Amino acid sequence: MNKPPNLKNGDKVAIVSTARKVFLEELQPALELLKNWGLEAVIGKTIGTEEHQFSGNDALRANDFQQMLDNPEIKAIWCARGGYGTVRIIDALDFTTFKEKPKWIIGYSDVTVLHSHLHNLGFETIHGQMPLEIDKKTDVSRETLRKALFGEKYGIEYDSKHSQTKVGIARGQLVGGNLSILYSLCGSLTAIQTDGKILFIEDIDEYFYHLDRMMQNLKRNGYFKNLAGLIVGGMTKMNDNVIPYGKTAEEIILETIFGHEFPVCFGFPAGHIEDNRSLIMGSEVILNVQETKITFSYEK
Repeated sequence: MNKPPNLKNGDKVAIVSTARKVFLEELQPALELLKNWGLEAVIGKTIGTEEHQFSGNDALRANDFQQMLDNPEIKAIWCARGGYGTVRIIDALDFTTFKEKPKWIIGYSDVTVLHSHLHNLGFETIHGQMPLEIDKKTDVSRETLRKALFGEKYGIEYDSKHSQTKVGIARGQLVGGNLSILYSLCGSLTAIQTDGKILFIEDIDEYFYHLDRMMQNLKRNGYFKNLAGLIVGGMTKMNDNVIPYGKTAEEIILETIFGHEFPVCFGFPAGHIEDNRSLIMGSEVILNVQETKITFSYEK
Protein backbone atom coordinates (compact mmCIF):
# COMPACT_ATOMS: atom_id res chain seq x y z
CA MET A 1 0.00 0.00 0.00
CA ASN A 2 1.37 3.42 -1.01
CA LYS A 3 1.77 5.98 1.76
CA PRO A 4 1.60 9.71 0.88
CA PRO A 5 4.53 11.85 2.09
CA ASN A 6 4.36 13.14 5.64
CA LEU A 7 3.59 16.82 6.00
CA LYS A 8 6.21 19.33 7.09
CA ASN A 9 6.18 22.89 8.32
CA GLY A 10 4.88 25.33 5.69
CA ASP A 11 2.97 22.76 3.63
CA LYS A 12 -0.35 23.74 2.07
CA VAL A 13 -3.55 21.92 3.00
CA ALA A 14 -6.64 22.35 0.82
CA ILE A 15 -10.07 22.52 2.43
CA VAL A 16 -12.91 21.56 0.11
CA SER A 17 -16.38 20.10 0.48
CA THR A 18 -17.36 17.04 -1.54
CA ALA A 19 -20.79 16.84 0.01
CA ARG A 20 -22.96 19.16 2.11
CA LYS A 21 -22.62 22.94 2.10
CA VAL A 22 -20.42 24.65 4.66
CA PHE A 23 -19.44 28.27 5.21
CA LEU A 24 -16.06 29.81 5.93
CA GLU A 25 -17.04 31.19 9.33
CA GLU A 26 -17.81 27.64 10.47
CA LEU A 27 -14.23 26.60 9.69
CA GLN A 28 -12.34 29.26 11.66
CA PRO A 29 -11.26 26.89 14.49
CA ALA A 30 -9.83 24.48 11.90
CA LEU A 31 -7.98 27.28 10.13
CA GLU A 32 -6.47 28.36 13.42
CA LEU A 33 -5.49 24.77 14.17
CA LEU A 34 -3.66 24.40 10.85
CA LYS A 35 -1.84 27.65 11.52
CA ASN A 36 -0.77 26.39 14.94
CA TRP A 37 0.57 23.25 13.27
CA GLY A 38 2.67 25.34 10.90
CA LEU A 39 0.49 24.59 7.89
CA GLU A 40 -1.15 26.90 5.35
CA ALA A 41 -4.83 26.49 4.49
CA VAL A 42 -6.00 26.86 0.89
CA ILE A 43 -9.78 27.37 0.66
CA GLY A 44 -11.57 25.68 -2.21
CA LYS A 45 -14.36 27.13 -4.34
CA THR A 46 -16.89 24.83 -2.68
CA ILE A 47 -16.57 26.57 0.67
CA GLY A 48 -19.42 29.07 0.95
CA THR A 49 -21.09 27.85 -2.24
CA GLU A 50 -24.49 26.21 -2.06
CA GLU A 51 -26.99 24.40 -4.22
CA HIS A 52 -29.80 23.18 -2.01
CA GLN A 53 -28.02 21.02 0.61
CA PHE A 54 -24.84 20.58 -1.45
CA SER A 55 -21.71 22.76 -1.53
CA GLY A 56 -22.38 23.64 -5.14
CA ASN A 57 -23.46 21.36 -7.97
CA ASP A 58 -21.76 18.09 -8.83
CA ALA A 59 -19.58 19.64 -11.54
CA LEU A 60 -18.28 22.35 -9.18
CA ARG A 61 -17.55 19.90 -6.37
CA ALA A 62 -15.75 17.51 -8.71
CA ASN A 63 -13.74 20.33 -10.32
CA ASP A 64 -12.76 21.81 -6.97
CA PHE A 65 -11.49 18.47 -5.70
CA GLN A 66 -9.76 17.72 -9.02
CA GLN A 67 -7.86 21.01 -8.98
CA MET A 68 -6.58 20.26 -5.50
CA LEU A 69 -5.61 16.73 -6.56
CA ASP A 70 -3.62 18.05 -9.51
CA ASN A 71 -2.03 21.07 -7.79
CA PRO A 72 1.54 20.07 -6.84
CA GLU A 73 1.65 22.73 -4.10
CA ILE A 74 -1.19 21.07 -2.20
CA LYS A 75 0.15 18.34 0.10
CA ALA A 76 -3.14 17.23 1.68
CA ILE A 77 -6.86 17.59 1.01
CA TRP A 78 -9.06 17.99 4.07
CA CYS A 79 -12.74 17.41 3.36
CA ALA A 80 -14.65 20.11 5.21
CA ARG A 81 -17.68 18.06 6.25
CA GLY A 82 -19.76 15.01 5.44
CA GLY A 83 -23.48 14.63 4.90
CA TYR A 84 -24.14 13.23 1.45
CA GLY A 85 -22.77 13.84 -2.02
CA THR A 86 -19.29 12.36 -2.49
CA VAL A 87 -20.62 9.33 -4.38
CA ARG A 88 -22.17 11.71 -6.92
CA ILE A 89 -18.72 12.95 -8.02
CA ILE A 90 -16.39 9.97 -7.50
CA ASP A 91 -16.67 8.72 -11.10
CA ALA A 92 -15.86 12.19 -12.47
CA LEU A 93 -12.49 12.31 -10.70
CA ASP A 94 -9.21 11.51 -12.43
CA PHE A 95 -6.52 10.17 -10.09
CA THR A 96 -3.75 9.96 -12.71
CA THR A 97 -1.70 12.82 -11.24
CA PHE A 98 -2.50 11.68 -7.69
CA LYS A 99 -1.04 8.23 -8.43
CA GLU A 100 2.24 9.86 -9.48
CA LYS A 101 2.35 12.28 -6.54
CA PRO A 102 -0.05 11.11 -3.81
CA LYS A 103 -1.20 13.34 -0.97
CA TRP A 104 -3.22 12.72 2.17
CA ILE A 105 -6.99 12.69 1.80
CA ILE A 106 -8.66 13.33 5.16
CA GLY A 107 -12.20 12.92 6.45
CA TYR A 108 -14.78 10.40 7.62
CA SER A 109 -18.50 9.63 7.31
CA ASP A 110 -19.45 10.40 3.66
CA VAL A 111 -15.72 10.59 2.84
CA THR A 112 -15.72 6.78 3.23
CA VAL A 113 -16.39 6.84 -0.53
CA LEU A 114 -12.91 8.29 -1.08
CA HIS A 115 -11.28 5.97 1.48
CA SER A 116 -12.71 2.93 -0.28
CA HIS A 117 -11.93 4.15 -3.79
CA LEU A 118 -8.34 5.05 -2.96
CA HIS A 119 -7.84 1.82 -1.04
CA ASN A 120 -8.68 -0.05 -4.23
CA LEU A 121 -6.14 2.10 -6.06
CA GLY A 122 -3.52 1.13 -3.46
CA PHE A 123 -3.19 4.29 -1.34
CA GLU A 124 -3.43 5.03 2.36
CA THR A 125 -5.82 7.74 3.56
CA ILE A 126 -6.73 9.28 6.92
CA HIS A 127 -10.10 8.55 8.51
CA GLY A 128 -10.31 11.49 10.89
CA GLN A 129 -12.20 14.50 12.10
CA MET A 130 -13.10 17.08 9.49
CA PRO A 131 -12.75 20.88 9.86
CA LEU A 132 -16.39 21.38 10.81
CA GLU A 133 -16.78 21.20 14.60
CA ILE A 134 -13.19 20.09 15.18
CA ASP A 135 -13.11 22.47 18.15
CA LYS A 136 -15.82 20.36 19.80
CA LYS A 137 -13.74 17.18 19.71
CA THR A 138 -11.23 15.92 22.26
CA ASP A 139 -7.63 17.09 22.40
CA VAL A 140 -6.45 13.55 21.76
CA SER A 141 -8.57 13.29 18.61
CA ARG A 142 -6.92 16.41 17.21
CA GLU A 143 -3.50 15.16 18.28
CA THR A 144 -3.92 11.82 16.52
CA LEU A 145 -4.74 13.72 13.33
CA ARG A 146 -1.62 15.82 13.66
CA LYS A 147 0.52 12.76 14.29
CA ALA A 148 -0.97 10.91 11.33
CA LEU A 149 -0.25 13.84 9.02
CA PHE A 150 3.30 14.44 10.24
CA GLY A 151 4.24 10.76 10.41
CA GLU A 152 4.61 10.53 14.18
CA LYS A 153 3.97 7.12 15.67
CA TYR A 154 0.91 6.61 17.86
CA GLY A 155 -1.44 3.87 19.00
CA ILE A 156 -4.87 3.62 20.60
CA GLU A 157 -5.64 1.87 23.89
CA TYR A 158 -8.83 1.89 25.90
CA ASP A 159 -10.65 -0.09 28.55
CA SER A 160 -13.49 -2.21 27.21
CA LYS A 161 -16.82 -2.11 29.00
CA HIS A 162 -18.58 -4.33 26.49
CA SER A 163 -19.22 -7.92 27.53
CA GLN A 164 -19.75 -8.85 23.86
CA THR A 165 -16.05 -8.40 23.06
CA LYS A 166 -14.44 -11.40 21.33
CA VAL A 167 -10.83 -11.75 22.45
CA GLY A 168 -7.91 -12.41 20.16
CA ILE A 169 -5.10 -10.80 18.15
CA ALA A 170 -5.51 -9.79 14.52
CA ARG A 171 -3.06 -8.43 11.97
CA GLY A 172 -3.92 -6.98 8.59
CA GLN A 173 -4.68 -3.93 6.49
CA LEU A 174 -7.21 -1.55 7.99
CA VAL A 175 -10.28 -0.88 5.82
CA GLY A 176 -13.80 0.45 6.26
CA GLY A 177 -15.46 3.55 7.61
CA ASN A 178 -19.11 4.53 7.74
CA LEU A 179 -21.34 1.45 7.57
CA SER A 180 -24.11 3.15 5.56
CA ILE A 181 -21.58 4.20 2.92
CA LEU A 182 -19.91 0.78 2.77
CA TYR A 183 -23.37 -0.75 2.34
CA SER A 184 -24.24 1.68 -0.46
CA LEU A 185 -21.01 0.89 -2.34
CA CYS A 186 -21.63 -2.87 -2.52
CA GLY A 187 -21.57 -4.06 -6.12
CA SER A 188 -19.67 -1.01 -7.40
CA LEU A 189 -16.04 -0.59 -8.42
CA THR A 190 -15.50 1.25 -5.14
CA ALA A 191 -16.60 -1.68 -2.97
CA ILE A 192 -13.74 -2.95 -0.81
CA GLN A 193 -12.38 -6.47 -0.45
CA THR A 194 -11.92 -7.59 3.15
CA ASP A 195 -10.13 -10.93 2.91
CA GLY A 196 -7.38 -11.03 5.53
CA LYS A 197 -8.07 -7.45 6.56
CA ILE A 198 -9.34 -5.67 9.67
CA LEU A 199 -12.67 -3.94 9.12
CA PHE A 200 -13.67 -0.77 10.98
CA ILE A 201 -17.33 0.30 11.02
CA GLU A 202 -19.25 3.17 12.62
CA ASP A 203 -22.57 4.92 12.04
CA ILE A 204 -25.05 7.47 13.32
CA ASP A 205 -28.81 8.04 13.36
CA GLU A 206 -29.83 4.66 11.96
CA TYR A 207 -32.76 2.46 12.90
CA PHE A 208 -31.91 -0.91 14.40
CA TYR A 209 -33.71 -2.80 11.64
CA HIS A 210 -31.70 -0.90 9.03
CA LEU A 211 -28.48 -1.67 10.88
CA ASP A 212 -29.43 -5.32 10.61
CA ARG A 213 -30.23 -4.91 6.90
CA MET A 214 -26.80 -3.37 6.25
CA MET A 215 -24.96 -6.03 8.24
CA GLN A 216 -26.83 -8.81 6.42
CA ASN A 217 -25.92 -7.22 3.10
CA LEU A 218 -22.23 -7.09 4.01
CA LYS A 219 -22.47 -10.70 5.14
CA ARG A 220 -24.03 -11.78 1.83
CA ASN A 221 -21.27 -9.90 -0.01
CA GLY A 222 -18.64 -11.96 1.82
CA TYR A 223 -17.24 -9.18 3.99
CA PHE A 224 -16.92 -11.43 7.06
CA LYS A 225 -16.00 -14.73 5.41
CA ASN A 226 -12.21 -14.33 5.60
CA LEU A 227 -12.01 -11.25 7.81
CA ALA A 228 -9.08 -10.97 10.22
CA GLY A 229 -10.78 -8.74 12.78
CA LEU A 230 -13.68 -6.35 13.34
CA ILE A 231 -13.51 -2.93 15.03
CA VAL A 232 -16.82 -1.28 15.92
CA GLY A 233 -16.62 2.44 16.61
CA GLY A 234 -19.41 4.77 17.58
CA MET A 235 -22.91 3.51 16.92
CA THR A 236 -24.34 6.90 17.77
CA LYS A 237 -27.96 7.99 18.30
CA MET A 238 -29.48 4.72 17.14
CA ASN A 239 -33.26 4.73 16.68
CA ASP A 240 -36.05 2.21 17.17
CA ASN A 241 -39.58 1.82 15.86
CA VAL A 242 -42.79 1.99 17.90
CA ILE A 243 -42.67 -1.79 17.90
CA PRO A 244 -39.10 -2.37 19.21
CA TYR A 245 -36.67 -4.31 17.04
CA GLY A 246 -35.59 -6.15 20.18
CA LYS A 247 -31.82 -6.06 19.86
CA THR A 248 -29.06 -3.55 20.55
CA ALA A 249 -26.53 -2.52 17.91
CA GLU A 250 -23.93 -4.79 19.51
CA GLU A 251 -26.33 -7.75 19.52
CA ILE A 252 -27.24 -7.19 15.86
CA ILE A 253 -23.57 -7.13 14.84
CA LEU A 254 -22.67 -10.22 16.87
CA GLU A 255 -25.65 -12.15 15.52
CA THR A 256 -24.59 -11.34 11.95
CA ILE A 257 -21.02 -12.58 12.43
CA PHE A 258 -21.98 -15.61 14.53
CA GLY A 259 -19.77 -18.61 13.74
CA HIS A 260 -16.70 -16.56 12.81
CA GLU A 261 -13.67 -16.72 15.08
CA PHE A 262 -12.00 -13.36 14.41
CA PRO A 263 -11.59 -10.90 17.31
CA VAL A 264 -14.19 -8.17 17.73
CA CYS A 265 -14.16 -4.99 19.82
CA PHE A 266 -16.85 -2.42 20.52
CA GLY A 267 -16.72 1.17 21.70
CA PHE A 268 -13.62 2.01 19.68
CA PRO A 269 -12.90 5.78 19.92
CA ALA A 270 -13.66 6.75 16.32
CA GLY A 271 -16.76 7.84 14.45
CA HIS A 272 -19.53 10.35 15.09
CA ILE A 273 -18.44 10.86 18.68
CA GLU A 274 -16.54 13.48 20.64
CA ASP A 275 -13.40 11.34 20.85
CA ASN A 276 -13.00 10.75 17.10
CA ARG A 277 -9.41 9.56 16.78
CA SER A 278 -7.68 9.33 13.43
CA LEU A 279 -7.08 6.03 11.66
CA ILE A 280 -4.68 5.49 8.77
CA MET A 281 -6.76 3.42 6.37
CA GLY A 282 -4.86 0.88 4.29
CA SER A 283 -2.02 0.63 6.80
CA GLU A 284 -0.92 -2.63 8.40
CA VAL A 285 -2.22 -2.73 11.96
CA ILE A 286 -2.35 -5.00 15.00
CA LEU A 287 -5.58 -5.35 16.96
CA ASN A 288 -5.22 -6.96 20.40
CA VAL A 289 -8.62 -7.58 22.00
CA GLN A 290 -8.56 -8.66 25.62
CA GLU A 291 -11.53 -8.98 27.96
CA THR A 292 -11.01 -5.59 29.58
CA LYS A 293 -8.51 -3.79 27.34
CA ILE A 294 -8.21 -3.14 23.60
CA THR A 295 -4.89 -2.15 22.03
CA PHE A 296 -4.55 -0.89 18.46
CA SER A 297 -1.15 -0.23 16.89
CA TYR A 298 0.52 0.21 13.52
CA GLU A 299 3.00 -2.38 12.24
CA LYS A 300 5.42 0.29 11.02
